Amino acid sequence: MKILITGTAGFIGHHLAQKLNSGNHTVYGLDSINDYYDINIKYDRLRNQGFTVENIEYNKLVESDKGSFFIQLNLEDKENLNKLFETEKFDIVVNLAAQAGVRYSLTHPQAYLDSNIQGYLNILEACRYNHIKHLIYASSSSVYGLNKRNPFSVEQNVDHPMSLYAASKKSNELMAHVYSHLYGLPTTGLRFFTVYGPWGRPDMALYIFTKNILDGKPIEVYNYGDMMRDFTFVDDITESISRLVEKAPNPKPELADDDLPTHLSSAPYQIFNIGNNNPVLLMGFVEAIEEVTGTKAEIIKRPLQMGDVPKTYANVESLFEYIDFKPGTNIKDGVKRFVDWFADYYGYKLPNS
Repeated sequence: MKILITGTAGFIGHHLAQKLNSGNHTVYGLDSINDYYDINIKYDRLRNQGFTVENIEYNKLVESDKGSFFIQLNLEDKENLNKLFETEKFDIVVNLAAQAGVRYSLTHPQAYLDSNIQGYLNILEACRYNHIKHLIYASSSSVYGLNKRNPFSVEQNVDHPMSLYAASKKSNELMAHVYSHLYGLPTTGLRFFTVYGPWGRPDMALYIFTKNILDGKPIEVYNYGDMMRDFTFVDDITESISRLVEKAPNPKPELADDDLPTHLSSAPYQIFNIGNNNPVLLMGFVEAIEEVTGTKAEIIKRPLQMGDVPKTYANVESLFEYIDFKPGTNIKDGVKRFVDWFADYYGYKLPNS
């Protein structure tokens, strides 16, 4: 099949493109290559996918030495996005492109409306008019907002977000349902839980902690270290998505319209949590980095930041049953793989290396 993945210069999109391109699919990547963080790592991800980045120009489709394709394009550019869909005739779309970051949304709200709402609407319209067989899109664990009951279940109400980023992701789920209901577009939403691994984003805790520890600088931990996250290794994410690609949801007319669950519908629509189902204390995460680097961290404890939640924990049973796969990479193995990549990429010397 021809699969479009948006956000392939990004962290998860990069790994998914590599995963799907190793199969029988033809992978098309799309990314705006914005400067939310250092664009050099974005270009290096594309190099890792086999692209000659010097050939990349806005709205120009280029081919890699691995037989995949890439185009630099903004989701907000509706005209050129529509032309791309009409010309290439994709079968499947995986929309991972978005303005990321909870804290950034406190100071740059417009970026979230432009990319996560307007850009996402353009994706939905393009999928509708070009008869896409399955749209898989990134939601977020942040939609659970003020929920306190753990583990978070897709059956819970998610009407109380704590950031504009979370609100934009909740909006994506609602918008997807409209297109599933009105136009029969099969959609699958994935609520990601703290994804980490090699080629990770520089604004994420693992990246910042590792860099500071190796540089002999202090690290800041919030809520005085009393934070728990359902850290999910990126390979578990890509394996799950690869299994979902050909498992588009079907209409479910048997569901009573007056008692619909929050994650399913009579329309071809579904939502899953995608997490490790094993929350880890933030301090345990730090200890795993210390063990690999052979360096003790200097820790500064801070209060909980605006928009942050103290604990995330995913109930993933419905996803496990649907794709017969449950994420399970343990934190020590996952952190070691990240730190080894980080040290190699930036030229640090690790003990026993």
